[in-house]
Amino acid sequence: MSLLIDRYDLSRRHLLRALGGSAASALVLPFLTGAALAQPIFNTYPFQLGIASGDPAPDGFVIWTRLAPAPFEIGYGMPMVPVEVTWEVAADAGFKTVVAKGVAVAPPELGHAVHVEVAGLEANRDYWYRFVAGSERSGVGRARTTPPAGAHVDRVRFAVAGCQHYEGGYYTAHRRMAEDHPDFVFCYGDYIYEGRGNRLSNGPNGPVENVRQHFGGEIYSLDDYRRRYAQYKMDPDLQAAHAAAPWFVIWDDHEIDNNWVSDTDQDGTDPKLFNLRRQAAAQAYYEHMPLRASAFPVGTSLQIYRRAAYGDLLELNLLDTRQFRTDQPCGDKWGACGELENLKAEVVGLKQEKWLVDGLSASKTTWNVLAQQVMMMDLDRDPGPAVAVNPDSWAGYRTPRNRLLKQIRDRKVGNMIVLTGDEHQNYAGDLYLDGAHPDGAPIANEFVVTSISSGGDGEDQRADMARIQAANPMLKFNNAQRGYAICDVTPQRWTTEFKVLDAITRRDGKLSTRAKWAVEAGNPRLVSV
Repeated sequence: MSLLIDRYDLSRRHLLRALGGSAASALVLPFLTGAALAQPIFNTYPFQLGIASGDPAPDGFVIWTRLAPAPFEIGYGMPMVPVEVTWEVAADAGFKTVVAKGVAVAPPELGHAVHVEVAGLEANRDYWYRFVAGSERSGVGRARTTPPAGAHVDRVRFAVAGCQHYEGGYYTAHRRMAEDHPDFVFCYGDYIYEGRGNRLSNGPNGPVENVRQHFGGEIYSLDDYRRRYAQYKMDPDLQAAHAAAPWFVIWDDHEIDNNWVSDTDQDGTDPKLFNLRRQAAAQAYYEHMPLRASAFPVGTSLQIYRRAAYGDLLELNLLDTRQFRTDQPCGDKWGACGELENLKAEVVGLKQEKWLVDGLSASKTTWNVLAQQVMMMDLDRDPGPAVAVNPDSWAGYRTPRNRLLKQIRDRKVGNMIVLTGDEHQNYAGDLYLDGAHPDGAPIANEFVVTSISSGGDGEDQRADMARIQAANPMLKFNNAQRGYAICDVTPQRWTTEFKVLDAITRRDGKLSTRAKWAVEAGNPRLVSV
């Protein structure tokens, strides 16, 4: 056993007194089913998976860690009892001025993960946080609160990233993103990939050897998913990105299984069996993300869609395009078929759609943002006379896509920006009801951000995508390298800077700015800057 425990008696009443009025109590109390071990002695460093913050608000944020001294072993080096973890938040990186502190309990039911909802802080400023378990101390992370609701904000600068296939390459982009010091990070999903370990991948010119390899086979059980998250989170570049800024996270498909929707996977699995996998994956996702208690898993479900504002400047609408979607049309094959016009098709579901439209209609911010997973542009993927769409994007669901865009247009929701991932490429384009026949001003603008590592090194622009871009007038920019984006937003202009690496299959990849595209407030026309 990697953990030696001193005898320590901590009663429920004593622990409740210790927690007092701390912001952690709302989440911790439901799990206090017995005494917690307050003074564990670790033979191996317990913070192997790093630390993180997330879901910032004007008065606080979530801070996260998970104790795992031996992440790949059965039991991950921990006893199956609750363990006490202390936490501190300071106004300075040296912790000379501690402004909040408390005690949380890492329960075995959650893989000894800790989610502390820190509150009572000042708005719109940096803070630093850390954890202590026994005599072991975590690293230090930087978080930042958001501006007060409705307050005037001159600028926000944040990063967009996702699709970080471990086998595809190194996480150099995460290290560079951390060095950019964003106010926050929006992670659009595909935080892990569920497939088995593979020595080789299929490249454009034949098989290529992966620079690193997944541990084990395809993942199904809770322990499988925990080990996979551990392998990703042990990466020091990813840990640096989490420690640099708070994250808003949503999931896409690979956190569970490729192209899943609702209770359907694409392998023909009995939905009852697939839901067992979904339940394990949902719990593991919550265990490893800096999410609030409002997202706590219930069976197969997580409350992923939510809203966050940055004063009067922008409002993020974080969407869930997986849990409530109907099955992909056309057998989930690229092309065209009558199912594209299915009147009963859904992407976000009617309840989430109403929540979204009502929120957009009531918004008083300059910029309104859909932060979501799959492309909304209805790209024709066949540059010839035929028509082909990606059925796993909004283009495969014409009824709900056009219904949402019409409501945005008719309710005069201004300065509408859509942030997307999934495609492993960079795109900048305009959104119309029918992109092949654009009519009038765009309803919104979409920035699709490339992968951190999925797809390997990539190239500036693939030959097939050059032909597709030429055939789609709404698409203004395309690039197929790896990297992330920085969104620099003021009341006058939204600018998206696409940052790319020349290689990720070696650790010394060089970062550069491939392009900058901007939208002026009140004029929804993309311009290159």
